[in-house]
Amino acid sequence: MDFQQHGYRASTARASPPIGGPLLFDDTSSGPPPMDNQNYYSSGYNMADASAGGQDPGAGSLFADPMASAAMMYGSTLANQGKDIVNKEINRFMSVNKLKYFFAVDTKYVMKKLLLLMFPYTHQDWEVRYHRDTPLIPRHDVNAPDLYIPTMAFITYILLAGMALGIQKRFSPEVLGLCASTALVWIVIEVLVMLLCLYLLTVHTDLSMFDLVAYSGYKYVGMIFTVLCGLLFGSDGYFVALAWSSCALMFFIVRSLKMKIMSSFSADSMSAKPQFRMYITLASAAFQPIIIYWLTAHLVR
Repeated sequence: MDFQQHGYRASTARASPPIGGPLLFDDTSSGPPPMDNQNYYSSGYNMADASAGGQDPGAGSLFADPMASAAMMYGSTLANQGKDIVNKEINRFMSVNKLKYFFAVDTKYVMKKLLLLMFPYTHQDWEVRYHRDTPLIPRHDVNAPDLYIPTMAFITYILLAGMALGIQKRFSPEVLGLCASTALVWIVIEVLVMLLCLYLLTVHTDLSMFDLVAYSGYKYVGMIFTVLCGLLFGSDGYFVALAWSSCALMFFIVRSLKMKIMSSFSADSMSAKPQFRMYITLASAAFQPIIIYWLTAHLVR
């Protein structure tokens, strides 16, 4: 027998699977996979089963449902209405346009206003000017209230308080935070009490909440001046500056609020009597030195 020939044939012959037995692997040696008419290999995944754009077929049926579309439109309408109501309520109490009015200042106005706050005795015309029933912006009228000076004065007061506490070796974040919160709470209390008095006495005036915050915040200018004099000249300088700033602020408040509160009395016969209006003005002015002393006395020792 020719063993070499038989061995060669055995090595080149392909092993056939057992008849009736399962195939463990596909036989890919016989040829490439079948191709379609466009000479692309066919795969086991049927692209026709997938919807256009790769979207879920259920999504198309959801948008095609008229009830679902109506519900989505109704929900969108409700959301827009709720947004409009919220914006309306916000603008009712804190209008952005009104807030911009109180910050419409320039350097010239700030300098004139600071001089008016510290030396109000020589000022003659205290009436706020109007143009077509609209008050002029602060940079065009020095008598118009603003929120720029009170805001900057409040921040300066907090920084000055921190410096004073640091000089006295009493500085701590807790003490500075208590000082800032106390000054802010006094402003809130003062404005709320003023609004309550105007409401109970049926005083109809064009004073807004921002106007009252502005007039109440002007005290920080006098507080800064008082603390600086106390740090530079001791307790004697503190009390002299306290007396000057208190008198100047009281004079300023009386003359400014008098034009706002008393001017509407002649046109409103159902409102409070003129003496009640004057009492509100005087009480608001007399309250200022008490707050100034309360917020500055502990900073000067």
